[in-house]
Amino acid sequence: MTDIKAAIIARAAALGFDAVGFAHATLTETQRDGLRDYLAAGHHGEMGWMAERAAQRADPQALWPEAVRVISLGLSYAPTGDALATTQRPEAGNISVYARNRDYHDVIKGKLKHLAQFIAAQGAGVKVFVDTAPVMEKPLAQQAGLGWQGKHTNLVSRRHGSWLFLGEIFTTLTIAADAPETDHCGSCHACITACPTEAFPAPYKLDARRCISYLTIEYAGPIPEEFRAAMGNRIYGCDDCLAVCPWNKFAVAGHEAKLAQREDLTAPLLAELAGLDDAAFRQKFSGSPIKRIGRNRLVRNVAIAIGNSGAAGLLPVAQTLAAEPDPVVAEAGSWAVASLNRAKRVISGA
Repeated sequence: MTDIKAAIIARAAALGFDAVGFAHATLTETQRDGLRDYLAAGHHGEMGWMAERAAQRADPQALWPEAVRVISLGLSYAPTGDALATTQRPEAGNISVYARNRDYHDVIKGKLKHLAQFIAAQGAGVKVFVDTAPVMEKPLAQQAGLGWQGKHTNLVSRRHGSWLFLGEIFTTLTIAADAPETDHCGSCHACITACPTEAFPAPYKLDARRCISYLTIEYAGPIPEEFRAAMGNRIYGCDDCLAVCPWNKFAVAGHEAKLAQREDLTAPLLAELAGLDDAAFRQKFSGSPIKRIGRNRLVRNVAIAIGNSGAAGLLPVAQTLAAEPDPVVAEAGSWAVASLNRAKRVISGA
Protein backbone atom coordinates (compact mmCIF):
# COMPACT_ATOMS: atom_id res chain seq x y z
CA MET A 1 0.00 0.00 0.00
CA THR A 2 2.96 2.32 0.58
CA ASP A 3 3.99 1.82 -3.05
CA ILE A 4 0.43 2.45 -4.28
CA LYS A 5 0.20 5.65 -2.23
CA ALA A 6 3.47 6.92 -3.67
CA ALA A 7 2.31 6.01 -7.17
CA ILE A 8 -0.98 7.90 -6.69
CA ILE A 9 0.89 10.97 -5.45
CA ALA A 10 3.23 10.84 -8.44
CA ARG A 11 0.38 10.40 -10.92
CA ALA A 12 -1.57 13.27 -9.32
CA ALA A 13 1.46 15.54 -9.71
CA ALA A 14 1.87 14.47 -13.34
CA LEU A 15 -1.77 15.42 -13.97
CA GLY A 16 -1.10 18.91 -12.64
CA PHE A 17 -2.43 18.72 -9.10
CA ASP A 18 -0.52 20.84 -6.61
CA ALA A 19 -1.59 19.09 -3.42
CA VAL A 20 -2.72 15.59 -2.51
CA GLY A 21 -3.59 14.01 0.81
CA PHE A 22 -5.35 10.95 2.21
CA ALA A 23 -8.02 10.87 4.91
CA HIS A 24 -10.36 8.38 6.53
CA ALA A 25 -13.82 8.49 4.95
CA THR A 26 -15.28 10.00 8.09
CA LEU A 27 -15.72 13.45 9.61
CA THR A 28 -15.24 14.45 13.21
CA GLU A 29 -18.19 15.14 15.47
CA THR A 30 -17.05 18.76 15.67
CA GLN A 31 -17.23 19.07 11.89
CA ARG A 32 -20.68 17.49 11.83
CA ASP A 33 -21.88 19.82 14.57
CA GLY A 34 -20.57 22.76 12.56
CA LEU A 35 -22.77 21.77 9.62
CA ARG A 36 -25.81 21.30 11.84
CA ASP A 37 -25.31 24.66 13.51
CA TYR A 38 -24.81 26.38 10.15
CA LEU A 39 -28.07 25.03 8.76
CA ALA A 40 -30.00 25.62 11.98
CA ALA A 41 -28.97 29.28 11.94
CA GLY A 42 -30.21 29.61 8.37
CA HIS A 43 -26.80 30.84 7.25
CA HIS A 44 -27.11 28.87 4.02
CA GLY A 45 -29.81 31.26 2.80
CA GLU A 46 -31.70 29.93 -0.21
CA MET A 47 -29.20 27.15 -0.91
CA GLY A 48 -31.76 24.53 0.00
CA TRP A 49 -29.68 21.75 -1.52
CA MET A 50 -27.33 22.00 1.46
CA ALA A 51 -30.08 21.03 3.88
CA GLU A 52 -31.80 18.50 1.62
CA ARG A 53 -28.82 16.12 1.67
CA ALA A 54 -27.33 17.11 5.00
CA ALA A 55 -27.06 13.52 6.22
CA GLN A 56 -24.86 12.55 3.27
CA ARG A 57 -22.90 15.78 3.53
CA ALA A 58 -22.08 15.03 7.16
CA ASP A 59 -20.91 11.47 6.51
CA PRO A 60 -18.98 10.36 3.39
CA GLN A 61 -19.99 6.76 4.02
CA ALA A 62 -23.66 7.77 3.93
CA LEU A 63 -22.96 9.00 0.42
CA TRP A 64 -21.06 5.82 -0.51
CA PRO A 65 -20.96 3.06 2.15
CA GLU A 66 -18.04 1.25 0.50
CA ALA A 67 -15.72 4.25 0.84
CA VAL A 68 -12.72 3.63 3.08
CA ARG A 69 -10.48 6.55 2.22
CA VAL A 70 -10.89 9.99 0.68
CA ILE A 71 -8.10 11.25 -1.55
CA SER A 72 -8.25 15.03 -1.41
CA LEU A 73 -6.64 16.94 -4.25
CA GLY A 74 -5.89 20.61 -4.72
CA LEU A 75 -5.14 22.68 -7.81
CA SER A 76 -3.73 26.17 -7.33
CA TYR A 77 -5.37 29.11 -9.07
CA ALA A 78 -3.28 31.78 -7.35
CA PRO A 79 -3.44 34.95 -9.45
CA THR A 80 -0.58 36.97 -10.83
CA GLY A 81 -0.63 40.49 -9.44
CA ASP A 82 -3.31 42.09 -7.29
CA ALA A 83 -6.52 40.05 -7.23
CA LEU A 84 -8.49 43.14 -6.19
CA ALA A 85 -7.06 45.61 -8.73
CA THR A 86 -10.25 45.74 -10.80
CA THR A 87 -12.32 46.76 -7.76
CA GLN A 88 -10.68 50.18 -8.17
CA ARG A 89 -12.02 50.59 -11.72
CA PRO A 90 -15.67 51.70 -11.38
CA GLU A 91 -16.30 51.61 -15.14
CA ALA A 92 -15.47 47.88 -15.22
CA GLY A 93 -16.92 44.83 -13.54
CA ASN A 94 -14.88 42.78 -11.10
CA ILE A 95 -15.13 39.03 -11.61
CA SER A 96 -13.77 36.64 -8.99
CA VAL A 97 -10.34 35.31 -9.97
CA TYR A 98 -11.55 31.71 -10.21
CA ALA A 99 -14.16 32.58 -12.86
CA ARG A 100 -11.98 34.47 -15.33
CA ASN A 101 -11.64 31.51 -17.69
CA ARG A 102 -12.90 27.92 -17.94
CA ASP A 103 -15.20 26.34 -15.40
CA TYR A 104 -12.90 24.69 -12.88
CA HIS A 105 -15.41 21.89 -12.31
CA ASP A 106 -14.81 20.64 -15.86
CA VAL A 107 -11.04 21.08 -15.69
CA ILE A 108 -10.63 19.27 -12.39
CA LYS A 109 -13.15 16.51 -13.13
CA GLY A 110 -11.17 15.54 -16.23
CA LYS A 111 -7.99 15.23 -14.18
CA LEU A 112 -9.79 13.33 -11.41
CA LYS A 113 -11.18 10.80 -13.88
CA HIS A 114 -7.70 10.09 -15.22
CA LEU A 115 -6.40 9.56 -11.70
CA ALA A 116 -9.43 7.44 -10.78
CA GLN A 117 -8.78 5.16 -13.77
CA PHE A 118 -5.25 4.64 -12.52
CA ILE A 119 -6.52 3.75 -9.04
CA ALA A 120 -9.25 1.47 -10.41
CA ALA A 121 -6.57 -0.44 -12.30
CA GLN A 122 -5.23 -1.46 -8.87
CA GLY A 123 -8.52 -3.29 -8.29
CA ALA A 124 -10.14 -0.60 -6.17
CA GLY A 125 -13.56 1.00 -6.31
CA VAL A 126 -13.56 4.76 -6.92
CA LYS A 127 -15.95 7.70 -7.16
CA VAL A 128 -14.96 11.27 -8.07
CA PHE A 129 -16.48 14.53 -6.80
CA VAL A 130 -15.95 18.21 -7.60
CA ASP A 131 -18.13 20.49 -5.50
CA THR A 132 -21.42 19.35 -7.07
CA ALA A 133 -22.20 16.46 -4.68
CA PRO A 134 -22.99 16.60 -0.95
CA VAL A 135 -19.34 16.42 0.12
CA MET A 136 -17.79 18.59 2.83
CA GLU A 137 -14.65 19.07 0.81
CA LYS A 138 -12.92 21.65 3.02
CA PRO A 139 -13.15 19.63 6.26
CA LEU A 140 -12.02 16.53 4.35
CA ALA A 141 -9.10 18.46 2.87
CA GLN A 142 -8.11 19.51 6.37
CA GLN A 143 -8.35 15.89 7.51
CA ALA A 144 -6.08 14.94 4.60
CA GLY A 145 -3.49 17.56 5.58
CA LEU A 146 -3.93 19.93 2.61
CA GLY A 147 -4.63 22.93 4.82
CA TRP A 148 -7.02 24.22 7.45
CA GLN A 149 -10.30 26.07 7.38
CA GLY A 150 -9.38 29.66 8.11
CA LYS A 151 -11.45 32.29 9.84
CA HIS A 152 -13.03 33.04 6.44
CA THR A 153 -14.16 29.36 6.40
CA ASN A 154 -12.18 28.64 3.22
CA LEU A 155 -9.22 26.31 3.10
CA VAL A 156 -5.82 27.88 3.74
CA SER A 157 -2.62 26.14 2.71
CA ARG A 158 0.84 27.01 3.97
CA ARG A 159 2.11 26.52 0.39
CA HIS A 160 -0.77 27.88 -1.67
CA GLY A 161 -2.51 30.37 0.56
CA SER A 162 -6.26 30.70 0.00
CA TRP A 163 -6.13 29.82 -3.71
CA LEU A 164 -6.86 26.08 -4.03
CA PHE A 165 -9.57 24.36 -6.03
CA LEU A 166 -10.53 21.07 -4.40
CA GLY A 167 -11.65 17.71 -5.69
CA GLU A 168 -12.05 14.29 -4.10
CA ILE A 169 -11.75 10.63 -4.98
CA PHE A 170 -13.55 8.24 -2.66
CA THR A 171 -11.96 4.79 -2.78
CA THR A 172 -12.13 1.33 -1.25
CA LEU A 173 -8.32 1.20 -1.01
CA THR A 174 -7.01 0.99 2.54
CA ILE A 175 -4.18 3.51 2.23
CA ALA A 176 -2.40 5.08 5.20
CA ALA A 177 -4.16 8.33 6.11
CA ASP A 178 -2.19 11.54 6.50
CA ALA A 179 -2.16 13.68 9.63
CA PRO A 180 -4.76 16.44 9.68
CA GLU A 181 -3.46 19.99 9.29
CA THR A 182 -3.67 22.24 12.33
CA ASP A 183 -4.92 25.81 12.43
CA HIS A 184 -2.31 28.49 11.71
CA CYS A 185 -4.50 31.62 11.66
CA GLY A 186 -3.25 32.73 15.04
CA SER A 187 -4.53 36.16 16.08
CA CYS A 188 -4.98 37.38 12.48
CA HIS A 189 -8.40 38.81 11.59
CA ALA A 190 -7.52 40.28 8.19
CA CYS A 191 -10.16 38.29 6.30
CA ILE A 192 -12.94 39.26 8.70
CA THR A 193 -11.98 42.94 8.61
CA ALA A 194 -11.79 42.95 4.80
CA CYS A 195 -15.32 41.67 4.17
CA PRO A 196 -17.33 44.51 2.55
CA THR A 197 -20.67 43.29 3.92
CA GLU A 198 -19.59 41.99 7.35
CA ALA A 199 -20.60 38.45 6.44
CA PHE A 200 -18.65 36.84 9.32
CA PRO A 201 -20.68 36.95 12.55
CA ALA A 202 -17.67 35.39 14.29
CA PRO A 203 -14.33 33.88 13.29
CA TYR A 204 -14.81 30.59 11.40
CA LYS A 205 -18.49 31.36 10.79
CA LEU A 206 -19.99 32.69 7.55
CA ASP A 207 -23.51 34.00 7.05
CA ALA A 208 -23.92 33.40 3.32
CA ARG A 209 -26.95 35.70 3.22
CA ARG A 210 -24.56 38.65 3.65
CA CYS A 211 -21.81 37.31 1.38
CA ILE A 212 -21.28 39.00 -2.00
CA SER A 213 -20.40 35.66 -3.61
CA TYR A 214 -23.75 34.27 -2.52
CA LEU A 215 -25.67 37.40 -3.45
CA THR A 216 -24.19 37.67 -6.96
CA ILE A 217 -24.18 33.94 -7.80
CA GLU A 218 -26.65 31.90 -5.76
CA TYR A 219 -29.33 34.47 -4.94
CA ALA A 220 -31.94 35.05 -7.64
CA GLY A 221 -34.05 37.86 -6.22
CA PRO A 222 -33.50 41.59 -5.82
CA ILE A 223 -30.29 42.13 -3.86
CA PRO A 224 -31.13 43.72 -0.49
CA GLU A 225 -30.40 47.45 -0.61
CA GLU A 226 -28.30 47.33 2.56
CA PHE A 227 -25.60 45.44 0.65
CA ARG A 228 -25.64 47.26 -2.69
CA ALA A 229 -23.20 50.07 -1.98
CA ALA A 230 -20.76 47.63 -0.38
CA MET A 231 -20.81 45.48 -3.52
CA GLY A 232 -19.02 48.20 -5.47
CA ASN A 233 -18.33 46.76 -8.92
CA ARG A 234 -18.25 43.10 -7.87
CA ILE A 235 -20.50 41.46 -10.45
CA TYR A 236 -19.57 37.80 -9.93
CA GLY A 237 -18.18 36.59 -6.64
CA CYS A 238 -15.84 38.33 -4.23
CA ASP A 239 -12.18 37.69 -3.40
CA ASP A 240 -11.62 40.22 -0.63
CA CYS A 241 -11.35 37.78 2.28
CA LEU A 242 -9.12 35.46 0.26
CA ALA A 243 -6.83 38.13 -1.16
CA VAL A 244 -5.82 39.64 2.19
CA CYS A 245 -4.72 36.35 3.77
CA PRO A 246 -1.04 36.66 4.83
CA TRP A 247 -0.38 33.05 3.82
CA ASN A 248 -0.79 34.07 0.17
CA LYS A 249 2.77 35.42 0.23
CA PHE A 250 3.94 31.84 -0.16
CA ALA A 251 1.65 31.09 -3.11
CA VAL A 252 3.12 30.66 -6.58
CA ALA A 253 0.89 31.70 -9.50
CA GLY A 254 -1.33 28.92 -10.79
CA HIS A 255 0.03 27.04 -13.80
CA GLU A 256 -3.08 25.48 -15.38
CA ALA A 257 -3.43 27.14 -18.80
CA LYS A 258 -7.18 26.50 -18.98
CA LEU A 259 -7.63 28.58 -15.83
CA ALA A 260 -5.34 31.47 -16.80
CA GLN A 261 -7.46 34.60 -16.79
CA ARG A 262 -8.92 35.74 -20.09
CA GLU A 263 -8.08 39.32 -20.91
CA ASP A 264 -11.71 40.15 -21.69
CA LEU A 265 -12.81 38.88 -18.26
CA THR A 266 -10.15 40.67 -16.22
CA ALA A 267 -11.88 44.06 -16.29
CA PRO A 268 -14.90 43.88 -18.63
CA LEU A 269 -16.62 47.20 -19.24
CA LEU A 270 -20.00 47.49 -17.52
CA ALA A 271 -21.61 49.16 -20.54
CA GLU A 272 -20.65 46.24 -22.78
CA LEU A 273 -21.91 43.62 -20.32
CA ALA A 274 -25.19 45.48 -19.89
CA GLY A 275 -25.73 45.33 -23.64
CA LEU A 276 -25.49 41.54 -23.90
CA ASP A 277 -28.66 39.77 -24.98
CA ASP A 278 -29.13 36.11 -24.08
CA ALA A 279 -27.42 34.77 -27.21
CA ALA A 280 -24.43 37.08 -26.80
CA PHE A 281 -24.21 36.20 -23.11
CA ARG A 282 -24.11 32.49 -23.89
CA GLN A 283 -21.47 32.97 -26.53
CA LYS A 284 -19.22 35.15 -24.38
CA PHE A 285 -19.42 32.87 -21.35
CA SER A 286 -19.41 29.50 -23.08
CA GLY A 287 -17.35 27.12 -20.94
CA SER A 288 -17.31 29.65 -18.08
CA PRO A 289 -18.85 29.14 -14.64
CA ILE A 290 -20.59 32.48 -15.16
CA LYS A 291 -22.86 30.90 -17.75
CA ARG A 292 -24.59 28.96 -14.97
CA ILE A 293 -26.24 32.02 -13.42
CA GLY A 294 -27.78 33.15 -16.71
CA ARG A 295 -27.87 36.49 -18.45
CA ASN A 296 -30.49 38.20 -16.28
CA ARG A 297 -28.75 37.53 -12.97
CA LEU A 298 -25.44 38.79 -14.31
CA VAL A 299 -27.06 41.92 -15.75
CA ARG A 300 -28.80 42.50 -12.39
CA ASN A 301 -25.33 42.54 -10.82
CA VAL A 302 -24.03 44.82 -13.57
CA ALA A 303 -26.86 47.26 -12.88
CA ILE A 304 -25.84 47.46 -9.21
CA ALA A 305 -22.23 48.11 -10.24
CA ILE A 306 -23.38 50.86 -12.63
CA GLY A 307 -25.34 52.48 -9.81
CA ASN A 308 -22.20 52.40 -7.65
CA SER A 309 -19.93 53.76 -10.40
CA GLY A 310 -20.91 57.43 -10.08
CA ALA A 311 -20.32 57.66 -13.85
CA ALA A 312 -22.84 60.00 -15.43
CA GLY A 313 -21.99 58.57 -18.83
CA LEU A 314 -23.56 55.27 -17.77
CA LEU A 315 -26.96 56.84 -17.04
CA PRO A 316 -28.43 55.93 -20.47
CA VAL A 317 -27.29 52.33 -19.93
CA ALA A 318 -28.99 52.26 -16.53
CA GLN A 319 -32.17 53.70 -18.05
CA THR A 320 -32.19 50.93 -20.65
CA LEU A 321 -31.84 48.31 -17.91
CA ALA A 322 -34.68 49.94 -15.98
CA ALA A 323 -36.93 49.16 -18.97
CA GLU A 324 -35.99 45.45 -19.07
CA PRO A 325 -38.88 42.96 -19.11
CA ASP A 326 -37.35 40.95 -16.25
CA PRO A 327 -38.64 42.59 -13.04
CA VAL A 328 -35.50 41.89 -11.00
CA VAL A 329 -33.25 43.42 -13.67
CA ALA A 330 -35.62 46.37 -14.11
CA GLU A 331 -35.65 47.06 -10.36
CA ALA A 332 -31.84 47.01 -10.23
CA GLY A 333 -31.74 49.28 -13.27
CA SER A 334 -34.14 51.76 -11.65
CA TRP A 335 -32.00 51.76 -8.51
CA ALA A 336 -28.94 52.47 -10.67
CA VAL A 337 -30.70 55.41 -12.35
CA ALA A 338 -31.62 56.89 -8.97
CA SER A 339 -28.09 56.35 -7.64
CA LEU A 340 -26.44 58.02 -10.63
CA ASN A 341 -28.84 60.95 -10.45
CA ARG A 342 -28.02 61.41 -6.76
CA ALA A 343 -24.31 61.33 -7.57
CA LYS A 344 -24.81 63.89 -10.32
CA ARG A 345 -26.63 66.24 -7.94
CA VAL A 346 -23.84 65.93 -5.38
CA ILE A 347 -21.21 66.76 -8.01
CA SER A 348 -23.18 69.76 -9.29
CA GLY A 349 -23.86 70.97 -5.76
CA ALA A 350 -27.61 70.95 -6.38
